[in-house]
Amino acid sequence: MGKLFSRRTFLMGSVGLAAYLLFEEFTLAVKKYNVIIPNLPREFEGFNILHISDLHSKWFGDKQEYLLETINEHKFDIVAITGDLVNKRDPKVEPGLSLIEGLRDKPIFFVPGNHEWWSGYTIKEPLEALGVNILENKSFKFSKENSHIWISGVDDPYLGKDDLYQSLSQVDDNEPNILLAHAPNIFDKASMLKIPLVLVGHTHGGQIRLPFIGAIVAPGQGLFPKYDYGLFNSENTNMIINGGLGESVLPIRFNIRSEIVFVSLTSGTSA
Repeated sequence: MGKLFSRRTFLMGSVGLAAYLLFEEFTLAVKKYNVIIPNLPREFEGFNILHISDLHSKWFGDKQEYLLETINEHKFDIVAITGDLVNKRDPKVEPGLSLIEGLRDKPIFFVPGNHEWWSGYTIKEPLEALGVNILENKSFKFSKENSHIWISGVDDPYLGKDDLYQSLSQVDDNEPNILLAHAPNIFDKASMLKIPLVLVGHTHGGQIRLPFIGAIVAPGQGLFPKYDYGLFNSENTNMIINGGLGESVLPIRFNIRSEIVFVSLTSGTSA
Protein backbone atom coordinates (compact mmCIF):
# COMPACT_ATOMS: atom_id res chain seq x y z
CA MET A 1 0.00 0.00 0.00
CA GLY A 2 2.85 2.35 0.85
CA LYS A 3 4.57 1.71 -2.47
CA LEU A 4 1.31 2.33 -4.37
CA PHE A 5 0.81 5.60 -2.49
CA SER A 6 4.38 6.66 -3.26
CA ARG A 7 3.92 5.93 -6.96
CA ARG A 8 0.66 7.86 -7.08
CA THR A 9 2.25 10.77 -5.23
CA PHE A 10 5.21 10.75 -7.60
CA LEU A 11 2.92 10.59 -10.65
CA MET A 12 0.70 13.41 -9.41
CA GLY A 13 3.74 15.49 -8.58
CA SER A 14 5.25 14.88 -12.01
CA VAL A 15 2.02 15.82 -13.77
CA GLY A 16 1.71 18.93 -11.64
CA LEU A 17 5.29 19.98 -12.35
CA ALA A 18 4.85 19.41 -16.09
CA ALA A 19 1.66 21.48 -16.09
CA TYR A 20 3.42 24.27 -14.18
CA LEU A 21 6.37 24.31 -16.59
CA LEU A 22 4.03 24.48 -19.58
CA PHE A 23 2.16 27.34 -17.92
CA GLU A 24 5.40 29.24 -17.37
CA GLU A 25 6.58 28.64 -20.93
CA PHE A 26 3.44 29.26 -22.97
CA THR A 27 1.44 31.85 -21.04
CA LEU A 28 2.33 35.52 -21.10
CA ALA A 29 3.10 37.88 -18.25
CA VAL A 30 2.72 41.64 -18.76
CA LYS A 31 5.24 43.74 -16.88
CA LYS A 32 4.88 47.53 -16.59
CA TYR A 33 7.44 50.12 -15.52
CA ASN A 34 7.23 53.87 -14.97
CA VAL A 35 10.59 55.55 -15.54
CA ILE A 36 11.40 59.12 -14.59
CA ILE A 37 13.30 61.09 -17.23
CA PRO A 38 14.03 64.48 -15.59
CA ASN A 39 14.31 66.56 -18.79
CA LEU A 40 11.53 64.78 -20.66
CA PRO A 41 9.70 67.13 -23.05
CA ARG A 42 6.10 67.81 -22.11
CA GLU A 43 4.87 66.20 -25.36
CA PHE A 44 6.39 62.86 -24.27
CA GLU A 45 4.77 62.73 -20.84
CA GLY A 46 3.19 59.26 -20.61
CA PHE A 47 4.93 58.08 -23.78
CA ASN A 48 4.65 54.29 -23.74
CA ILE A 49 7.15 51.81 -25.18
CA LEU A 50 6.35 48.18 -25.93
CA HIS A 51 9.57 46.28 -25.24
CA ILE A 52 9.96 42.80 -26.75
CA SER A 53 13.02 40.57 -26.57
CA ASP A 54 14.31 37.06 -27.26
CA LEU A 55 11.44 35.49 -29.20
CA HIS A 56 13.81 32.74 -30.38
CA SER A 57 11.57 31.63 -33.27
CA LYS A 58 8.76 30.72 -30.87
CA TRP A 59 5.08 30.66 -31.77
CA PHE A 60 2.29 31.91 -29.52
CA GLY A 61 -0.67 30.69 -31.51
CA ASP A 62 -1.35 30.76 -35.24
CA LYS A 63 0.31 33.86 -36.76
CA GLN A 64 1.22 34.90 -33.18
CA GLU A 65 -2.48 35.46 -32.47
CA TYR A 66 -2.27 34.97 -28.70
CA LEU A 67 0.81 37.18 -28.41
CA LEU A 68 -0.68 39.98 -30.52
CA GLU A 69 -4.04 39.85 -28.74
CA THR A 70 -2.26 40.21 -25.39
CA ILE A 71 -0.14 43.11 -26.67
CA ASN A 72 -3.12 44.94 -28.17
CA GLU A 73 -4.96 44.99 -24.86
CA HIS A 74 -2.56 47.82 -23.97
CA LYS A 75 -1.76 51.21 -25.46
CA PHE A 76 1.74 51.98 -26.69
CA ASP A 77 3.45 54.50 -28.96
CA ILE A 78 6.45 52.61 -30.33
CA VAL A 79 7.90 49.09 -30.34
CA ALA A 80 11.46 48.34 -29.19
CA ILE A 81 12.83 44.87 -29.98
CA THR A 82 16.16 44.01 -28.39
CA GLY A 83 17.35 41.06 -30.42
CA ASP A 84 17.14 37.30 -30.84
CA LEU A 85 13.95 37.12 -32.85
CA VAL A 86 15.43 33.87 -34.20
CA ASN A 87 17.07 30.84 -32.64
CA LYS A 88 20.38 29.66 -34.08
CA ARG A 89 19.43 25.97 -33.68
CA ASP A 90 16.27 26.37 -35.76
CA PRO A 91 16.45 29.88 -37.26
CA LYS A 92 12.91 30.19 -38.57
CA VAL A 93 12.18 33.81 -39.47
CA GLU A 94 8.40 33.33 -39.80
CA PRO A 95 7.55 33.67 -36.07
CA GLY A 96 9.38 37.00 -35.85
CA LEU A 97 8.01 38.32 -39.13
CA SER A 98 4.44 37.35 -38.17
CA LEU A 99 4.88 39.35 -34.98
CA ILE A 100 6.21 42.35 -36.93
CA GLU A 101 3.32 42.12 -39.41
CA GLY A 102 0.89 42.48 -36.52
CA LEU A 103 2.66 45.55 -35.12
CA ARG A 104 3.31 47.52 -38.30
CA ASP A 105 0.89 50.31 -37.44
CA LYS A 106 3.44 51.59 -34.90
CA PRO A 107 7.08 52.65 -35.39
CA ILE A 108 9.32 49.63 -34.73
CA PHE A 109 12.98 49.77 -33.67
CA PHE A 110 15.25 46.73 -33.62
CA VAL A 111 18.78 45.82 -32.58
CA PRO A 112 20.23 42.39 -33.38
CA GLY A 113 21.31 39.79 -30.86
CA ASN A 114 23.87 37.03 -30.92
CA HIS A 115 21.42 34.51 -32.40
CA GLU A 116 20.80 36.76 -35.42
CA TRP A 117 24.52 36.78 -36.16
CA TRP A 118 25.05 33.10 -35.31
CA SER A 119 22.35 32.15 -37.85
CA GLY A 120 23.58 34.39 -40.68
CA TYR A 121 21.30 37.39 -39.94
CA THR A 122 18.89 36.29 -42.68
CA ILE A 123 16.04 38.17 -41.01
CA LYS A 124 17.61 41.59 -41.62
CA GLU A 125 16.36 42.24 -45.15
CA PRO A 126 12.79 41.03 -44.43
CA LEU A 127 12.68 43.34 -41.41
CA GLU A 128 13.82 46.29 -43.49
CA ALA A 129 11.20 45.43 -46.12
CA LEU A 130 8.54 45.65 -43.39
CA GLY A 131 9.71 49.13 -42.44
CA VAL A 132 11.55 48.24 -39.24
CA ASN A 133 14.19 50.76 -38.13
CA ILE A 134 17.35 48.72 -37.52
CA LEU A 135 19.71 50.56 -35.18
CA GLU A 136 23.11 48.91 -35.59
CA ASN A 137 25.28 51.53 -33.85
CA LYS A 138 22.86 54.22 -35.01
CA SER A 139 20.55 56.82 -33.48
CA PHE A 140 17.09 57.96 -34.55
CA LYS A 141 15.56 61.36 -33.85
CA PHE A 142 11.93 60.68 -32.87
CA SER A 143 9.79 63.79 -33.14
CA LYS A 144 6.41 64.54 -31.63
CA GLU A 145 4.82 67.91 -32.29
CA ASN A 146 7.63 70.43 -31.72
CA SER A 147 9.78 68.22 -29.48
CA HIS A 148 11.87 65.10 -29.84
CA ILE A 149 13.77 62.38 -28.05
CA TRP A 150 16.54 60.12 -29.31
CA ILE A 151 16.34 56.37 -29.76
CA SER A 152 19.81 54.89 -30.03
CA GLY A 153 20.85 51.32 -30.66
CA VAL A 154 24.00 49.25 -30.62
CA ASP A 155 24.85 46.07 -32.45
CA ASP A 156 25.16 42.94 -30.34
CA PRO A 157 27.29 43.63 -27.23
CA TYR A 158 27.60 39.90 -26.50
CA LEU A 159 29.69 39.37 -29.65
CA GLY A 160 31.53 42.68 -29.28
CA LYS A 161 29.93 44.31 -32.32
CA ASP A 162 28.54 47.21 -30.31
CA ASP A 163 29.94 50.71 -30.69
CA LEU A 164 28.06 53.06 -28.39
CA TYR A 165 30.23 56.03 -29.27
CA GLN A 166 29.49 55.60 -32.97
CA SER A 167 25.78 55.44 -32.21
CA LEU A 168 25.86 58.55 -30.04
CA SER A 169 27.93 60.50 -32.57
CA GLN A 170 24.66 61.10 -34.43
CA VAL A 171 23.03 62.72 -31.37
CA ASP A 172 23.43 66.50 -31.66
CA ASP A 173 21.67 67.88 -28.56
CA ASN A 174 20.86 67.07 -24.93
CA GLU A 175 17.34 65.76 -25.36
CA PRO A 176 16.58 62.43 -23.61
CA ASN A 177 18.00 59.26 -25.10
CA ILE A 178 16.63 55.71 -24.94
CA LEU A 179 19.28 53.08 -25.67
CA LEU A 180 18.43 49.65 -27.10
CA ALA A 181 20.97 46.86 -26.70
CA HIS A 182 20.73 43.10 -26.68
CA ALA A 183 22.68 42.35 -23.51
CA PRO A 184 23.16 44.11 -20.15
CA ASN A 185 26.96 44.37 -20.59
CA ILE A 186 26.33 47.92 -21.81
CA PHE A 187 25.06 49.20 -18.46
CA ASP A 188 28.27 50.60 -16.96
CA LYS A 189 29.21 52.45 -20.15
CA ALA A 190 25.67 53.81 -20.55
CA SER A 191 25.70 55.01 -16.95
CA MET A 192 29.04 56.74 -17.42
CA LEU A 193 27.56 58.56 -20.43
CA LYS A 194 24.42 59.45 -18.44
CA ILE A 195 21.94 57.74 -20.76
CA PRO A 196 18.67 57.83 -18.77
CA LEU A 197 17.07 54.59 -20.03
CA VAL A 198 18.51 51.34 -21.39
CA LEU A 199 16.34 48.45 -22.63
CA VAL A 200 17.97 45.03 -22.97
CA GLY A 201 17.23 41.30 -22.97
CA HIS A 202 19.50 38.26 -23.51
CA THR A 203 19.35 36.79 -20.00
CA HIS A 204 15.80 35.33 -20.21
CA GLY A 205 15.68 36.18 -16.52
CA GLY A 206 17.82 33.08 -16.11
CA GLN A 207 14.91 30.86 -17.29
CA ILE A 208 15.11 29.17 -13.89
CA ARG A 209 14.75 31.50 -10.89
CA LEU A 210 14.91 30.52 -7.25
CA PRO A 211 12.64 32.36 -4.79
CA PHE A 212 14.49 35.13 -2.91
CA ILE A 213 17.68 34.39 -4.88
CA GLY A 214 16.92 35.00 -8.55
CA ALA A 215 18.59 33.50 -11.58
CA ILE A 216 20.92 30.56 -11.13
CA VAL A 217 22.84 31.33 -14.30
CA ALA A 218 22.73 33.80 -17.20
CA PRO A 219 24.66 33.73 -20.49
CA GLY A 220 27.85 35.75 -20.35
CA GLN A 221 27.65 36.20 -16.57
CA GLY A 222 27.86 32.69 -15.16
CA LEU A 223 26.41 31.58 -11.83
CA PHE A 224 24.15 33.90 -9.82
CA PRO A 225 24.48 36.82 -12.23
CA LYS A 226 24.44 40.43 -11.10
CA TYR A 227 22.26 41.64 -13.97
CA ASP A 228 19.61 38.98 -14.44
CA TYR A 229 16.12 40.49 -14.65
CA GLY A 230 14.06 43.59 -14.00
CA LEU A 231 14.98 47.18 -13.19
CA PHE A 232 18.49 48.30 -12.27
CA ASN A 233 19.49 51.84 -11.33
CA SER A 234 22.64 53.87 -11.15
CA GLU A 235 22.81 57.57 -10.36
CA ASN A 236 22.19 58.51 -13.99
CA THR A 237 20.70 55.46 -15.68
CA ASN A 238 17.78 53.04 -15.48
CA MET A 239 18.21 49.66 -17.17
CA ILE A 240 15.31 47.26 -17.74
CA ILE A 241 16.17 43.63 -18.49
CA ASN A 242 13.28 41.92 -20.27
CA GLY A 243 12.71 38.29 -19.29
CA GLY A 244 12.06 37.47 -22.94
CA LEU A 245 9.47 35.49 -24.83
CA GLY A 246 11.41 32.41 -25.89
CA GLU A 247 13.95 30.04 -24.41
CA SER A 248 17.59 29.25 -25.09
CA VAL A 249 19.26 25.81 -24.85
CA LEU A 250 16.45 24.13 -22.84
CA PRO A 251 12.72 24.74 -23.42
CA ILE A 252 12.11 25.32 -19.72
CA ARG A 253 11.01 28.24 -17.57
CA PHE A 254 10.66 28.13 -13.80
CA ASN A 255 9.41 31.09 -11.77
CA ILE A 256 9.86 33.39 -14.78
CA ARG A 257 7.08 33.44 -17.36
CA SER A 258 7.45 34.56 -20.95
CA GLU A 259 6.78 38.27 -20.88
CA ILE A 260 6.10 41.48 -22.71
CA VAL A 261 7.10 44.80 -21.16
CA PHE A 262 5.57 48.27 -21.27
CA VAL A 263 7.67 51.26 -20.23
CA SER A 264 5.94 54.57 -19.55
CA LEU A 265 8.06 57.74 -19.50
CA THR A 266 7.42 60.59 -17.10
CA SER A 267 9.24 63.74 -16.07
CA GLY A 268 8.31 63.07 -12.46
CA THR A 269 6.74 66.50 -12.06
CA SER A 270 3.04 67.23 -11.69
CA ALA A 271 1.27 69.08 -14.49
